[in-house]
Amino acid sequence: MAYTIESLPLQTLLPDIGRAEDQLARFDEQVRRSPVGEGFVERGHFFDAAASMWVGGELVHVEDLVLHDERMDARAPTHELTIAHRILRVRRRIAGNKPGWAVSDAGIGALTGYEEEERQATETEGEGAESVDETADLDLLGSDDPLAQELANVDALLEQSQRLIDRASTGKGVGRSELVVGDLVVRDSDWDEVDRLTQWKRVLQEVGDLPPTLGAALIWDAWESLEPMQRQHGLGSQLVSAYLRGRGKVASHLFAFNVGLKAVPRERRRSPNRLTRVLAFLDAMSASAGLGMKEIARLAQARELMTRHLPGRRSSSSLPTTIELILSKPIVSTPMIAKAAKVTQRGALNLIQQLNVRELTGRGRYRAWGII
Repeated sequence: MAYTIESLPLQTLLPDIGRAEDQLARFDEQVRRSPVGEGFVERGHFFDAAASMWVGGELVHVEDLVLHDERMDARAPTHELTIAHRILRVRRRIAGNKPGWAVSDAGIGALTGYEEEERQATETEGEGAESVDETADLDLLGSDDPLAQELANVDALLEQSQRLIDRASTGKGVGRSELVVGDLVVRDSDWDEVDRLTQWKRVLQEVGDLPPTLGAALIWDAWESLEPMQRQHGLGSQLVSAYLRGRGKVASHLFAFNVGLKAVPRERRRSPNRLTRVLAFLDAMSASAGLGMKEIARLAQARELMTRHLPGRRSSSSLPTTIELILSKPIVSTPMIAKAAKVTQRGALNLIQQLNVRELTGRGRYRAWGII
């Protein structure tokens, strides 16, 4: 399977490209200047991780994801919730590094796990060479005694075999091309991830001279078509967001385009026509930017209402910390407020009552509040 960038119908694409470029530029400027920008960025990680699962056909509630991230699960986490939390950690890792890191060879290797495998393979080769050197030294020392030489060779072979068994049992040092016990259950042995990932990197290089939004649409479509990673398919959307950040189009944060992708019908996202898919992605970027600007306006209004309770408070008041927490999380619970403000749970309830924040659960247990 190969993905090639052929001649594109620019006359059809230009209106959507222009709209997406304009929306992203306005959105980036609003996030940079808004007093709730940091809180919006943190909330965006949760919403995009949940939206990424939704686009992939799995349902994960944002509330469960927030509680799981705080290690305050109301119930045992599901497999889908675990995957969503992994996407959340990947987003934070990308956002915490330099803009171009995630789409570089080193960044892609680190995020896909191939960098670690190459390092372990190098260490394995070094250990093997060291074992050979030790065996050679023993051979030299015991050259006068054939029995001692033979026993030394047996000991070296047993030690090397035990090392390989231990490494195989822990899953370390096993290359993707090798088939280990259990792989047939979760992997397709004919799926060449290295080759597919190489092809995707080639597309990433080819779109360097195109407008950022068009380039992002093409590398997203290439990832969906090639499917380089069997068990990390959601990584592709995060790399696309990192590409926009690396190109400077959305420099203030890691763009959450999966939120807008939810608004695009599946028939367009999965259309057999590439032009339809690219147009769908451009519309998704515009929709995500539009929803983001509305979210910023809503958070700014909520912040203004909550800060009206601050005048006259002591400088050591916990209300400012509680306000920042509410603005940075989709939901907050009593233990989360108590942990952030360093108060008791009774004190956390008093803080919430003073701010008049809307309760989301309506239950006696596992109560949670948030901005609606």
